[in-house]
Amino acid sequence: MTRISRFQTYSDEKKSALKAALEGAVAASADHGTPELKEMVTYQLGWTGENAGPKAEGKQIRPFLVLLACEAGGGDWKKALPAAAAVELIHNFSLIHDDIEDDGEMRRGRLTVWKVWGEAQAINTGDAMFALANASLLQLKDNLPSEKVLQAGVLFHTTCLRLTQGQHMDIAFEKLDQVDMESYWQMVGGKTAALLAFSLEVGALCAGAPPDILANYHDFGHYLGLAFQAQDDILGIWGTEEEIGKSTTGDLVTR
Repeated sequence: MTRISRFQTYSDEKKSALKAALEGAVAASADHGTPELKEMVTYQLGWTGENAGPKAEGKQIRPFLVLLACEAGGGDWKKALPAAAAVELIHNFSLIHDDIEDDGEMRRGRLTVWKVWGEAQAINTGDAMFALANASLLQLKDNLPSEKVLQAGVLFHTTCLRLTQGQHMDIAFEKLDQVDMESYWQMVGGKTAALLAFSLEVGALCAGAPPDILANYHDFGHYLGLAFQAQDDILGIWGTEEEIGKSTTGDLVTR
């Protein structure tokens, strides 16, 4: 077996487990007579609707980093699955709201949730995914001590606040003629890097890593997020819609 084929097997196992964890997490969205809400959630996740499939599901980098960090820290990556599912749900929650705020009509090669069901239902779907993410994260209680679950929860909500702060800056920048680099990196640090930093930190937390090691994972994720968003912004200006799967008229082009 080649290195590539071994990695593919390694990756497929984690993706399959993540899908199962996500399916369990989103099942509650159909409770109390709301099957259409679940349809909206699963559409955003790329499982249902037109052009559903791997491309519509996205790269799932963030939840994969949760599992890799747990394994790298000497833990059983399966114990981190509730956190990985929470990360993917919160990421998609932020994408739904971001698409509304940016008037983004395409995401991952197909219409965004608000273009299919309208802004009001899209906002509500994003809110549902936020709640589902919280519920998923709490399932860490099955494998971690209560103090670790509480620590993960504090980190999670701090991260969510950083996401909104970064998005606030991003929207505010639209009214400015010039944005300096320091402000740009501060915005990116919240909008994108915060969730990548959390992904690696919570994975290491699930492995039982000590505080100094957790800080290292957090910092690595932070700088990875800065680089990731910078590349995304470059593609947003000079890339094609086929390359990025969404309109090239948003984000930095609107500044």
